[in-house]
Amino acid sequence: MNHSAPRLTLCALTLLTLFTRAASAAEGKFEKEIAAFEAADKKQPPPRDAVLFIGSSSIRMWKSLAEDFPGIPVINRGFGGSQIADSTMYADRIAIPYHPRLIVMYAGDNDIGGGKTPQQVRDNFKAFVDKVRSAQPDVPIDYISIKPSIKRWALVDKIKEANALIEQYAKSEKNVTYIDCFTPMLGPDGKPRPELLRPDGLHMTPEGYKLWVSILTPYVKAQGGGEK
Repeated sequence: MNHSAPRLTLCALTLLTLFTRAASAAEGKFEKEIAAFEAADKKQPPPRDAVLFIGSSSIRMWKSLAEDFPGIPVINRGFGGSQIADSTMYADRIAIPYHPRLIVMYAGDNDIGGGKTPQQVRDNFKAFVDKVRSAQPDVPIDYISIKPSIKRWALVDKIKEANALIEQYAKSEKNVTYIDCFTPMLGPDGKPRPELLRPDGLHMTPEGYKLWVSILTPYVKAQGGGEK
């Protein structure tokens, strides 16, 4: 009697179960953070027509965000460790309901660090734009370039390629803007300026955020400031 077929079926079912569990775990990885945002929204509804900053830890850790753009209502929806696809997954909970007048995204850093190709980073950003635009067709979306960092300097060629691909994509889309923060974060030696990064070599110091503010302010004022 041939028992190979049942064994193969059992093996296939086991693999399917493992993949399903992995997918479920990935899907719920940031559920706690997203639920906390929703609870905060119920307690104190965020302003409509604000500038939404969304993405990974460089957004989450931007504690001075409101003070950095005085007179402009802002919403911070950064969640650490996230990739672009995570913002897309939760856009119907932490982006679209706010009806922002401008979205500023910083993500992609963890994508490259996690092994995604530059093309995947570009495609994932496009998917984010498409999802948001399905609900709010004309909202401007600005993408802050993936920053150079000491920790991920070995990946700098992939970072540069991902930035270039997103810049190219942004030029082909209406109201999608690529903002170069990569170049200004390099020193005369062509490497990351250490004063802009924390001791971990990855996250930003207050000086790093000051630089970002100086670069972003004209875009935020032009697209997200003042009355409609």
